[in-house]
Amino acid sequence: MDTVQRYRTANPYEKEFGYCRAVRRGPFIFVSGTTAVDLATGEVAHPTSAYEQALKAFREIVTAVEAVGGKKGDIVRVRMFVTYEDDSGEVARALKEEMGDVEPTATMILGAKFVSPDMRVEIEADAIAS
Repeated sequence: MDTVQRYRTANPYEKEFGYCRAVRRGPFIFVSGTTAVDLATGEVAHPTSAYEQALKAFREIVTAVEAVGGKKGDIVRVRMFVTYEDDSGEVARALKEEMGDVEPTATMILGAKFVSPDMRVEIEADAIAS
């Protein structure tokens, strides 16, 4: 049986809801929906910018993948949940800037509601460690 690795952060939702940021089993890495929560304060960063929130989420996703032994290039799929249709271009721009060289498969769903009204985007990712 494969060993399971878990990566946790100081994100208050992880403890409150009982999940971790990432789980690795064998070569497969799954990263939970990631938002722009400031880990030092527990507050949502950049409440007026989906672009800045998406950049922060993508960077945390890469950190999570690396924390369980993967690398950025191992990311094969992202799912982006966006509250406002008008933010879709900015989230796509962040995807291209942060993950463009990786070229993962991607899905963007519009009209999402999150646990905080300040969250404009939430992103999940899957990776297969090489």
